Amino acid sequence: MKIIDYQDSRPIYEQIVESFKVQIFKGILQADEQMPSVRSLAMELSTNPNTVQRAYTELERQGFIYTVKGRGNFVKGDDKLKLNKKQELIEEIVTLFIEGDSIGISFDDLFSEIKVKLKELNKEGGMA
Repeated sequence: MKIIDYQDSRPIYEQIVESFKVQIFKGILQADEQMPSVRSLAMELSTNPNTVQRAYTELERQGFIYTVKGRGNFVKGDDKLKLNKKQELIEEIVTLFIEGDSIGISFDDLFSEIKVKLKELNKEGGMA
């Protein structure tokens, strides 16, 4: 899995955070699985260990990993993280539907257009 995209304007640590979050949400990384060491991941990504440490600190702050002193970082097994993300996405979508409604685009119009786009993405292999 590609972690760093040098064309992306986001800082590298944010890209690392997002990559690991996706892997955790998809179940690629399981609860209590050990994360790569800061040093080994920094070498693998050809980046500064401080960048990887910053990403791990952010992942821990957000509740995705935990640290065991002297042993490393591990994936936190918390189903609430995925439920929270789902709720966040629903709220964003509802906000967009409300915005569309406020400028005269009906829910039905938006929904039918979204269905068409999703079918196109499925045909192109763009959705998992």
